[in-house]
Amino acid sequence: MTEQTTERGFTFPTTLEVSAMGASDAGLLHIVPDVLAGVGVDVIAGSLRQRPSREGRYVSVTVAFQCPDRETYDAVQRELRAHPAVRWTL
Repeated sequence: MTEQTTERGFTFPTTLEVSAMGASDAGLLHIVPDVLAGVGVDVIAGSLRQRPSREGRYVSVTVAFQCPDRETYDAVQRELRAHPAVRWTL
């Protein structure tokens, strides 16, 4: 049985979503799952979605993943923000 912990507003383990935004031609649809895999988590099947900006210059890619602890969440955010193709994360 996995023990639940509460840290800064989150209860772990939990399923979380993360969104990354960048230029529409940056390849974020492939980059975001690759970055999560590099952190050691997998995108939940069927959760990958993208949404273009109104003018089509930017795209938002959102994925869900099973997050075991706060350190993993922080690592996902840190690695996505460090990627040169990612402008913003949520």
